[in-house]
Amino acid sequence: MTFVGKILVIVIVIFALFFLALSTVVFTTSRNWKEEVGKQKQLVSKSQTELSTVRTELQGRQNELQQAQADRKAQEDKLNAQLATLAEETKQAKAQLADQIKNLETAQENVRVAQAEAEARRSETETLRKQNSEVQGQANELKLAQTQLNDQIRELKRDLEVAQDNNRDLRDRVALLSGELRRQGLSADVRSIQPNTAAPAGDVEGVVEKVQGEYVEISVGSDDGVAERNELDVFRMNPPEYLGKIQIVSVSNDRSVGKIMGRTRQGLKIKEGDNVATKIRTRR
Repeated sequence: MTFVGKILVIVIVIFALFFLALSTVVFTTSRNWKEEVGKQKQLVSKSQTELSTVRTELQGRQNELQQAQADRKAQEDKLNAQLATLAEETKQAKAQLADQIKNLETAQENVRVAQAEAEARRSETETLRKQNSEVQGQANELKLAQTQLNDQIRELKRDLEVAQDNNRDLRDRVALLSGELRRQGLSADVRSIQPNTAAPAGDVEGVVEKVQGEYVEISVGSDDGVAERNELDVFRMNPPEYLGKIQIVSVSNDRSVGKIMGRTRQGLKIKEGDNVATKIRTRR
């Protein structure tokens, strides 16, 4: 039973005693008033004693109620303080959560930027790889071209050595022939010796129209002053290259056939469209 219930019980008991006394007085009105008054006094004294006891108990219960209220208020204050502390901690936790969310968003943005940069680096790497492959291919082509040039240089050196040997041999032969001519009482001036092959009358220029083995057909003939056993130079204009000589073996009015004399310069092959002439001149 609660404290308030106990108080109500006490109050009910007091009222019950009061109504009991009242009913007793009414019931015994016909008796001796003196006796009844004495009895009622005794009852009243007893009731007052009980009332005093009840009041004392009520005062104690009130004191207990006040203490309980004070304790409850203290607990409420404590709970309110705890609630305030929890509210402040919740506020701080929310602020920390907001900061963490912001940091997380910043980190995600940094990750996106890093991924974009990584993708750009991958693209650059792929481009550089392709460029490196192309450069490597060009380097291989240059190495091949260098190898070919080195081969041509070695061939030219061999041709130069052969030409130098031939030149020395020709000089030796010319010296021998000159000495023999002088012993025979003839002039050693080669300019006074008429060659077996005469040059064409006048300047002749034409082109190679057909090549068959060591024979070439050219676009000039007897009408242009070309005759059998004439020698013509063969050259190319683009790029400028001297190819060698041909000797005419057959002549018609506007065509001639010549035979390639010896090896062509640097081993180049005479082709259709190459030029032939008695004198090599730059075309304008």
